[in-house]
Amino acid sequence: MAIDGCAASFAELAGTLLPRYMVDMRSALERSMPLAEFCMAGVGVRSILKGLHKTEDFAGCYVLTKGHRPFYVGISRGVVARLRQHGTGRSHFDASLAYRMALERAPHKLTRSAAMKHSPFRDAFDQAKRLLMGSYVAFIEIPNPLEL
Repeated sequence: MAIDGCAASFAELAGTLLPRYMVDMRSALERSMPLAEFCMAGVGVRSILKGLHKTEDFAGCYVLTKGHRPFYVGISRGVVARLRQHGTGRSHFDASLAYRMALERAPHKLTRSAAMKHSPFRDAFDQAKRLLMGSYVAFIEIPNPLEL
């Protein structure tokens, strides 16, 4: 029985489909783009999608790299919008990766909202966002939710 429109068996997913996605991701990593290109002021999701020759945002997997070394892998049902959030998000809700990175540098026992107002943590958060803006991203489209 197909789940989420995925007719592949577990064996087919593990033996054929997912390895194919890994080949695609390795190829995408060779042509990664600066994350900053997804976060330019005045440039929205539609404009970015047009530059990618796509008409709408897409589900997929993305890898953030620094110096050709992956440091974060994510999945999203809207990859372009999510990449923008990583770089331009202002709170723990939309920039959750920057929040987690900041938490490593400035641990606290505050609520997330209070931490965002606490100067030492906010400085670490802003530093994490700068690091993210200097990273590169590779992504592949994975339209099927079960495969994603």
